[in-house]
Amino acid sequence: MANRIVLNEISYHGAGAIKEIPAEVKVRGFKKAFVCSDPDLIRFNVTKKVTDVLDEAGLAYEIYSNIKPNPTIENVQTGVAAFKASGADYIIAIGGGSSMDTAKAIGIIITNPEFADVRSLEGVAPTKNPCVPTIAVPTTAGTAAEVTINYVITDVEKKRKFVCVDTHDIPAIAVIDPEMMASMPKGLTAATGMDALTHAIEGYITKGAWEMTDMFHLKAIEIIAKNLRGAVNNTPEGREGMALGQYIAGMGFSNVGLGIVHSMAHSLGAVYDTPHGVANAILLPSIMAYNAPCTGEKYREIARAMGVEGVDEMTQEEYRKAAVDAVQQLSIDVGIPKDLKEIVKEEDVQFLAESAYADACRPGNPRDTSVEEIVELYKALM
Repeated sequence: MANRIVLNEISYHGAGAIKEIPAEVKVRGFKKAFVCSDPDLIRFNVTKKVTDVLDEAGLAYEIYSNIKPNPTIENVQTGVAAFKASGADYIIAIGGGSSMDTAKAIGIIITNPEFADVRSLEGVAPTKNPCVPTIAVPTTAGTAAEVTINYVITDVEKKRKFVCVDTHDIPAIAVIDPEMMASMPKGLTAATGMDALTHAIEGYITKGAWEMTDMFHLKAIEIIAKNLRGAVNNTPEGREGMALGQYIAGMGFSNVGLGIVHSMAHSLGAVYDTPHGVANAILLPSIMAYNAPCTGEKYREIARAMGVEGVDEMTQEEYRKAAVDAVQQLSIDVGIPKDLKEIVKEEDVQFLAESAYADACRPGNPRDTSVEEIVELYKALM
């Protein structure tokens, strides 16, 4: 079987990278941008950092901001209508996963109108055309949506999130500028950073993993472990490290999939609107322990990348525990809650587990599971 790698056409990295946007717009002959960004980023003048660059270059744009933290079908539908009315010919997505996921769905539906029913995009949709040309500018160091072929939409009516996987949705250009992330508060920095670590670890142990993605994921774990604490304290070095680490994780997991940490986190986000990174961070250590018997020697390399010393002298049981403990300690150090006691209601557990089992990320988990086992995993954290 052939292994596939899908990445951006072009990506820019480093402080001030957003200044490269006008040149890309002009060389491609684009006329007007449809800027997707959430209301908070507009309110706190984060979006303005990019629109100022567009203004200085004399480039036309229109802003769309009907975007929720867990974007909904309605957000996508109104976005499609707004794009059609705008006269735009390309998209600039500014934000975290919410803005970029919304932009991806809009861009796909515009060029593949037969998928106007947003629910029809769930799973691997057989779209025929690439999405509207998109420039993605992340403002969080976590989702890596700027380099992935995935997006997640919330079905409010059915209280579930659904994952869409489509090579046609990847942004043509990614602009990873750590200065766009400097205004993130500590809590969001911690949550999105742990999301990035979850991507790297789940991508490394998923059933589809192979040598090239292993390379991406181990390097991402190393960079994140070294820089997340600094990023939470808003050091320039920490911000720059996390901007790079989360992108490298995205280069990997986008091409091989994830596991039940994400499946279970998606259920929490759909039912309780739990921030995705927080859900992942709470779940990750216990799910790592659950998956350990099916990971061979990989936890030794995770422990090493997390900065654990002496792993070569450890037994398999010891280095597996060391990997889980290192992840747990990082989560504690950046202020993530330890359990789900303040989030999950007992009467919802069965529905949460059934939704997680049906989630598109579940089949990639290294350990085969069941609804009953997922119920127990939720309960263990309550």
